[in-house]
Parts: sequence; structure tokens; C-alpha cells
Amino acid sequence: MPQIRPLRREDRDALYAICLKTGDAGQDATALYRDPDLLGHLYAGPYAALEPESGFVLEDEEGVGGYIVGARDTYAFETRLEQEWWPDLRARYADPAALPEPERHLAQSIHKPWRTPRRITEPYPSHLHINLLPQFQGGWGRRMMDVWLNAMRERGSPGAHLGVGMRNERAVKFYLRYGFKEFQRWNDVLMLGISLK
Repeated sequence: MPQIRPLRREDRDALYAICLKTGDAGQDATALYRDPDLLGHLYAGPYAALEPESGFVLEDEEGVGGYIVGARDTYAFETRLEQEWWPDLRARYADPAALPEPERHLAQSIHKPWRTPRRITEPYPSHLHINLLPQFQGGWGRRMMDVWLNAMRERGSPGAHLGVGMRNERAVKFYLRYGFKEFQRWNDVLMLGISLK
């Protein structure tokens, strides 16, 4: 039976692998990237490195099959990214224009990362990313969300937000059923929030 447990820094490689296996609107993105670590550098690695206490993994006897990571205070986390995470990656991916798409877009995000506006971080200061391999989808996502949101509530967060691509219809339906509310759209990304009060 799978178990949900706190994230450990040594889970990094499993997080990167799952991020890639679910990185194309919930489908396997392995064929899209020459560099298998690039997605993980943006959406998994910084959480394992800088805020493991805000993450959980789903693990069975075969290993880690899902994760939920995030930050209690998005504004503070993005400040730490700028100081501690992006500099080394900017040196590693010094010339995004030399990369093919979709790697170019991700590398550009390393050099010019999104800064979450205060109008989002004030009502929804926490944010999260959740990814499950297909064999764990259908029930475990809700349980992991319960664990993560309860942890944020216990740490005093009044709300959490996330962004999801509209192409990922299954994820959009999951978040809306769970209780997240849409509060903005940017291009093909839905911004969703949930109150923890």
C-alpha cells in the first residue's frame, strides 16, 4: 500500500523523473526534451533544495510515484530562488537562444523568472505543484492535497494558489472539483486559489 511521507532532499532524482514523465500536460514529456533535467530544475528541484519541509511524496515498495511540493510563503521563496537557485542555472544555460523549443522557453524562464504579483500572494501566499505517475492517479491526488493544505493551514497560511495549463483538462477538473476557484487566466494558464481559513 502506498504511503504519504515527508519529502527528503534525497528524493530529488525521483522528483525530477516524475516531473518529466508528467511534463506534457500530464503526459510523458521525455521525447520533448534533450535535457531530461530542465523541467525538474524549474518545477521540482528548488523545492527539494530550499523548502523540503513543505513537500510530501507518495511511495510504495517500488519507490516514489508522486509528489506535492510548494512554498508556504511564495514571495519569500521567490526571493531565495533569486539568491540561491537561479545563479548556477543561469551559468549552465547561459544562451537560451541556442536551444530548441520547448527547452528555449524553459531556459528563458531561468533568466527571467515569473514573479508572482502581490495581488495573488496576499490572499493566497502559498503555492504548490503536484504530480503523480499514472498508476497513482485516481484518489491519491486528493489525499496528498489534503495533507499538504492541512500542513499549510497549520503553519498559518490563509490560502494557496497554483497555475495549470488548460490543455491539462484532467488536472483542471481535479482542482475545480477539489474546491479551487479560478481567479485569473494568462494565455493558456489558469490561476486557481483556495482559501485555508
